[in-house]
Order: sequence, then structure tokens, then C-alpha cells
Amino acid sequence: MEFRAPTSAAQENAETISYLTKNLRDPEAARERVDGLFEHLGNAVRSYPSWHPIWTAPYEATNVRVNSWADYDVFRGIDHTREFVRGFVTCPYSDKRAEQLVSAVNKVPSLMAYRLPGPLYADDAYPVVVVATEVELEADGTIRSRDALAWFVQQMTQNARSAEVAETWWNIRSDLLGSPHGSRSSLFVNPHTGSHMRKILDTLNTSGIFGPIMEDSLAMLSQKKLDRINETLIRAALNVWDRQCEEFEFDLRGETCRAAMRDTFGDGMELSVRIRIGDYDLHTSGFYYVDGDKIDYLQPRGKRKLAEKFL
Repeated sequence: MEFRAPTSAAQENAETISYLTKNLRDPEAARERVDGLFEHLGNAVRSYPSWHPIWTAPYEATNVRVNSWADYDVFRGIDHTREFVRGFVTCPYSDKRAEQLVSAVNKVPSLMAYRLPGPLYADDAYPVVVVATEVELEADGTIRSRDALAWFVQQMTQNARSAEVAETWWNIRSDLLGSPHGSRSSLFVNPHTGSHMRKILDTLNTSGIFGPIMEDSLAMLSQKKLDRINETLIRAALNVWDRQCEEFEFDLRGETCRAAMRDTFGDGMELSVRIRIGDYDLHTSGFYYVDGDKIDYLQPRGKRKLAEKFL
């Protein structure tokens, strides 16, 4: 489904309102507090882009890398958390822990934390709001373009020295746009900003600064094309399978395809299929159902130019 920012924002906001208010004795008072969060923090979101200050500010203060922003020591003890464009609200059950969280966050440059005067999520919770103070919002609710682009470029160039391969836009757009997102925009960045991010990434990749370009995602292709690629590969494997060897090779359109096929349950009704070209230059997998001559598969992954040979 095509990404539409207003629709996505309305859905995320509605879910956040329900999550933070439905269990309270006075949900209407809590709804007013949540409305205040929307005014201060922007729309509700599901995950942050990797360049967002919520991610980067604790790292710059500690020089410790983690797999999730919630793993930083400064955020230890967060509970029942909901994220927004500028920051998040978390609802620990301990008043002491809430005070410790506020104190720890306020020591990190460009982050600020404060207590809310009433409960959210549960009547015995003590909500704390954490704000990335340098994040300013455009009229459309996204992060100001020049700031988002500067943070994005700073992160990409910092990673250049240790990079082994260049990642394409389609491989890492979720990391760069945050979630929910579309092909070039999200609730964090509008299409103008997202388009410039992609152009900058393409230029950096072409320069060779990160190393050889690694292609993996085929999300730029339509679902109709992805379906056709899968059908072409899997049916070709079915046509040459001798019903005995579980692993075999076959040639198709000038490429050597390595296939693995087995009877899933030993009753001849369902076949498990995996096909790979090169060292995962293109790969797909799925199931063939004899009854109805039906194929069900996962999305193929690999190099676009190679994948398009099977359209």
C-alpha cells in the first residue's frame, strides 16, 4: 500500500492515544495530556531513523554503541514507552526510577527530560517525557530539512572509515527514514528531504567511499514484477527436477541456478523450494502446492539487473 503521511500519522496517533489512556480511571484527563504531547513532540511513530538525536546524543556522550536506543544506560528503566517525532514518553512504575531517569537524561547534551503531572498507561505509573531539543518541526510535522540532512550526512561520513560495502537506498531506507515510511518519505522526513537523502547516498556510493556497492533489496520493483520473477525461477526449477535429487543446478537465461527442493511432509502434496544464483546475487524461496498448481513464496532479494533478466 502506498505511504500517505496524514493517514499513517492518524493511525499511529490513534493507537498511541488508546495505549496510553484505555486502562486509566480518568481517560479523558489522560487524553488531554496525550494531546499536549502531540503539540510538543509531534506525531506518534514506530521507530527512529538512525541519525536521530535520540540515537546519536547518548552515543556522543558515552562513545558506547548499542543495538537499540532503549539499551543506553541513560534510558535504563524505561517501561511502556511510546515514541514521537521529537522524543518519547515512558511510564515506569517507580517514582524513584522516574526521578533517576529525568536526572540521567538531563546530563546528556541536546536531550531534556521532565515529569508529567498525571498518569499515563496505568494509574500507578509515573510518566517521563524525553525530548530531543535540537529537533525542530516543519509545518507538515516532519523534521526541518536542513537539520535532518546535516545529521544524515554526519552519520554517513562517520561510518565511511569502517565500512566494507556500500548499502543502497533500498537496502537501508528503513534505517534512514524511520518507521512508518514510504519509498522516500516518512513521518520524520518529507519527500523533499527524503529525495535529497537518496541523491546524497547515491553520490557517496558512486564515489567508492564505502567500498563496493551491495545490492539486496528489490523493493524498487513492483509487486507484479516480483511475482513474475518468482514464478519464472520456481517453475523453471520444477520443470527440470527429477523428483529424486534434493539439490541440483539448471541454466536459465544465461545464468546457473542452484536449487534445493524437497517434499515438505513426504506426501507429495507440498514442495519446499529454494533457488540461488551466485553468492546470493539473487535468491528466493517458497512452496509449491500440487493441489491447484499454486506457488507461495517470499520476496526475492538480490541485484536488480540480474533479477530483471527473469521478467
